[in-house]
Amino acid sequence: MKTGSRITTLVAAALAVAGATVVAQSGRDPLPSWNDTAAKKAILDFVAKVTKEGSPDFVKPEDRIATFDNDGTLWVEQPIYTQVTFAIDEVVAMAPQHPEWREKEPFKSILAHDRGAMLNFSIQDFEKVVAITHSGMTVQQFRDTVKKWLAEAKQPRFKRLYTECIYQPMLELMQCLRDNKFKVYIVTGGGQEFVRAFAGPTYGVPPEQVVGSMGKVKYEYNKEGSPELIKLPEVLLIDDKTGKPEGINMVIGRRPQAAFGNSTGDQQMLEYTGAGDGARLMMLVHHDDAKREYAYGVGSKIGTFSDALMAEAKKKGWIVISMKEDWKTIFPPAKP
Repeated sequence: MKTGSRITTLVAAALAVAGATVVAQSGRDPLPSWNDTAAKKAILDFVAKVTKEGSPDFVKPEDRIATFDNDGTLWVEQPIYTQVTFAIDEVVAMAPQHPEWREKEPFKSILAHDRGAMLNFSIQDFEKVVAITHSGMTVQQFRDTVKKWLAEAKQPRFKRLYTECIYQPMLELMQCLRDNKFKVYIVTGGGQEFVRAFAGPTYGVPPEQVVGSMGKVKYEYNKEGSPELIKLPEVLLIDDKTGKPEGINMVIGRRPQAAFGNSTGDQQMLEYTGAGDGARLMMLVHHDDAKREYAYGVGSKIGTFSDALMAEAKKKGWIVISMKEDWKTIFPPAKP
């Protein structure tokens, strides 16, 4: 046997022992930004089980579904949700046409740049802001507005575009699943049309594979007689907590084999995924790296990772991903 062939065989054997049959076939590590810890092994073991024909856990390619939360799971959600930042910027841009907002909450606090007040906004406050900034336009006009904003707005700490503050290890994980014939969905509490505006070029997830909080739309004809969908200030579904399994059923129609989140808002999605038969993979990203990103969870209003959620993860065998210990790097290389 030639030396090169022998080395290839030995590498393939070693990877197979690690449960990474599919990795051995390609001769490369599909998760290079992951440290060789239990979290990475769990992913590779799961992929090997469900893709090996003859395995008791084999899943037909057409049934391989994986769902990912977005905020805090695929990109940075601190110090405030990106979509909320977008809505606040839109309020400021629209303010000259609404002088009454300077004396009317929650708009008054936004225009005064009162961050303390904004952090204490209620759900109803945010609903008012979203109703104003996310409706009264066509679906396409809204997506174009989001794309324009994302092309310019930068995350305050990292001074990078929000679409560059994405987690490289999770990008690799999504691609690994796609390479093994999984259909990857984003299931997010964020607005469905907001995430659809950037999910394709940012994550490789097409619009039809984004399930989010949904607003109602109305079919109308414009002045030229062309049909359009107009966004209305009415909620159809809040895709958070119990709304996530409901949204999955509404749009996907099948229970996922794998689900990935980072907070109590994802708990029910992981429970729903884990209740199915056969091999299942449920993972939670734990933000414990203050140096490279942020450290938060218990007590945080954004991305809450409660003690109860941690206890449930341990009890049910969900994998908790430590950003500090499991990831070699956080973000992709900065673009020039």
